[in-house]
Amino acid sequence: MSLLRGPCLHQRPLASPCRSETSRAQLRSSSRQAAKHRSHLQVSAVAEVNHIVQDTPAQTRRLSEPDVPIGTPVVPPQDLPSRPRRNRRSSTVRNAVSETFIHPAHLILPVFVHDGEQNIPIASMPGVSRLGWRHGLIDSVAEARSYGVNQVVIFPKTPDHLKTPTAEEAFNPAGLAQRSIRLLKDTFPDLEVYTDVALDPYNSDGHDGIVRDDGVILNDETVEFLCRQAVSQARAGADVVSPSDMMDGRIGAIRRALDREGFSNVSIMAYTAKYASAFYGPFRDALSSAPAAANGASKRRIPPNKKTYQQDPANYREAVREVKADEAEGADIVMVKPGMPYLDIIRLLRDNTPLPISAYHVSGEYAMLKAAALQGWLNEEEAVMESLLSMRRAGADIILTYFATDAAKWMAGDRSPFIGGTKF
Repeated sequence: MSLLRGPCLHQRPLASPCRSETSRAQLRSSSRQAAKHRSHLQVSAVAEVNHIVQDTPAQTRRLSEPDVPIGTPVVPPQDLPSRPRRNRRSSTVRNAVSETFIHPAHLILPVFVHDGEQNIPIASMPGVSRLGWRHGLIDSVAEARSYGVNQVVIFPKTPDHLKTPTAEEAFNPAGLAQRSIRLLKDTFPDLEVYTDVALDPYNSDGHDGIVRDDGVILNDETVEFLCRQAVSQARAGADVVSPSDMMDGRIGAIRRALDREGFSNVSIMAYTAKYASAFYGPFRDALSSAPAAANGASKRRIPPNKKTYQQDPANYREAVREVKADEAEGADIVMVKPGMPYLDIIRLLRDNTPLPISAYHVSGEYAMLKAAALQGWLNEEEAVMESLLSMRRAGADIILTYFATDAAKWMAGDRSPFIGGTKF
């Protein structure tokens, strides 16, 4: 604890005119007396331990100085020109110098929809449901908008009987995704609607691309259908199409297809650095979109994972190659997925592109935080807001998160310590 505070705190203590030779002499005298009367105490290399702090001469402490525990060392102030804690001493100062903040405008709410009326809870994602596309979807989006979240991304749960190996349902003008887009734009014209461009929700093999009989995921043939899917979504009213498939060259092909069909104002959010992660399990439960199990009666080989097209979690530099390609091909926003396990990749992209960066706080991250909170092991609000803050601090401009509405509610209550100086 510093023994000298006041108007001259900004000066170097040893050179301060506020400390007279008389004061220093009194301090040395009192220290010698304390040592004499309490000779049983050990003297450290820094200071004597004063078990009766009240004996310290009054002139060496400010009158308003709070009491300290008995046994607190009496020490001269350290000769420190820089004390970072001065910028943390009050919430006002902390907010004034905060480098990162979160606003509902930074959040996108992912929504799962199904072709039914009732909302169906997703067991592996407590608090999240497959929403009935006519009513549950509208109610959920209206609630999010009431707290300032005005961006959603749609993920349709395609009925199994509509899934095929070539996934033509992806570009059905009357498909579930297209109907949901039209309904949202009719109900909330200023809502920013993002879509998912990939074949796995419609593919009976459970892959983002068309699977050849020997197990190879076809790249260029898949890109053709992705272009049709993106154009179909744009016709339905989508503001941003989001290719999540990780096929080579799909961003440029989709950009050309959109422009050719008159949708030059429709943006592309590219899943640029999408890793073959273990954190997608609950999402695949929600959409029943995991790779299909091997069928012993069939000669076709279905890869059990997506490692031949999604990035290797061990790789870092590869993300630079991907972001340069997506930027050159016309992406408007680039994404890192998952979020928290890949903060280094968010920062890498931030340092290598001027484009806005989004981060996907994925279903596995949601499930872990939710499960710990339900067990009472974490404070849900504080842990979630810190997680979102970490992605913003790493360089994300936008965050896709299933906590979007809850986070916006917490911000609106002005109870979160992670919103910087901005009031909501």
